[in-house]
Amino acid sequence: MHEISLVRNIFRTLEAEFEKDELEKLSQIDLKVGLLSNVEPILMQNAFEAVTQDEQRFQKAELQVNVVPIIIKCELCGDESEVKNYSFKCSNGHPTKNIIQGEELTIERVHFHE
Repeated sequence: MHEISLVRNIFRTLEAEFEKDELEKLSQIDLKVGLLSNVEPILMQNAFEAVTQDEQRFQKAELQVNVVPIIIKCELCGDESEVKNYSFKCSNGHPTKNIIQGEELTIERVHFHE
């Protein structure tokens, strides 16, 4: 399950960006996960719970996974469309591979207790 290593990488990123006393006040991490990111939200939640059991300073934190749709932009007509049923065609029916959203896996926001 690659989600365990993803969660560990999230914590390493936070450790690099914040002081130890700040991390002790961590209450929630919001992730932005695209449908094409190869991450299953429920597996990410399970991995987060497993890792936080071993990481004392992160045990009070929660994970919020925000799934974002796949958005494409047509090279022919410039139309931006949401991909439905993995059919990569704009609303005018033109096939396109120009993905502008849906591959993300980013830390969107970090919340702290007062």
